Amino acid sequence: MSDDKLHDECGVVGVFLNNAKTDSAATLAYYGLYSLQHRGQESAGIAVSNDEVIKIQKAMGLVSDVFVPQHLAELKGHIAVGHVRYATAGGRTIENAQPMLNKFKLGSIALAHNGQLVNYEPLQEMLEETGSTFTSTSDTEIILKLIARNYKKGLEQAVTNAIQVIKGSFALCVMTENCLIGARDPYGIRPLCLGQLEDGWVLASESCAIDAMNGTFVRDVNPGEVIIISADGLKSVNLNEKTSKQTCIFEYVYFARPDSIIDGIPVQYARLKMG
Repeated sequence: MSDDKLHDECGVVGVFLNNAKTDSAATLAYYGLYSLQHRGQESAGIAVSNDEVIKIQKAMGLVSDVFVPQHLAELKGHIAVGHVRYATAGGRTIENAQPMLNKFKLGSIALAHNGQLVNYEPLQEMLEETGSTFTSTSDTEIILKLIARNYKKGLEQAVTNAIQVIKGSFALCVMTENCLIGARDPYGIRPLCLGQLEDGWVLASESCAIDAMNGTFVRDVNPGEVIIISADGLKSVNLNEKTSKQTCIFEYVYFARPDSIIDGIPVQYARLKMG
């Protein structure tokens, strides 16, 4: 980076409502993103599915500027992923705004990512050599292409294959037309938590986003864990038994909101203990 400011904060949310006829997932994601605005002020976006097609709205600016009531009214569906961005890899352009959406023969995938990959350059080179093209300079598009590449094996297998290849810090919310997946890196560097709504589930970078949606905090997603939420219910897969929780200290010092709880530790309490 050209300056000495911290550049490793973004916020992600994922919403899954059990009733497929419900169309308020995007509105709930909006409230979640609004509460995570401190994690990124450069761009905001929400992708939503009605079980048949994924629509997306994203732009540069704050959540309240990007999503006027008209936009939220048009984003109808029962599954949504959202993102607020502070650039970690790639420039400050709309092409790098998230969620990123990939439409291909077998369906569509929308992805929101908080973190930074350390092996994105060799992965991008490998993907380009096998015919992939890129429209952004963000490492998030690498993850999206890796998932799409293996999608014929099924979404669960495609996501697990992808996250076993990428190295670095990541908290992911991945959505297809009828499924929501959350994943956290094997060291738990970036936070991700699970909450329950009256009629569904929510994934978020911080527990304050769950509170903003009137949800109930359930637990933190474990390092190396993949959460799969669909019409069949919630499923948990642990990819690596040799995980070691190493939460980034700056979550407690700088990134997170004081009223959030990360890995069982209230952020405000941690800050008081650290002086």
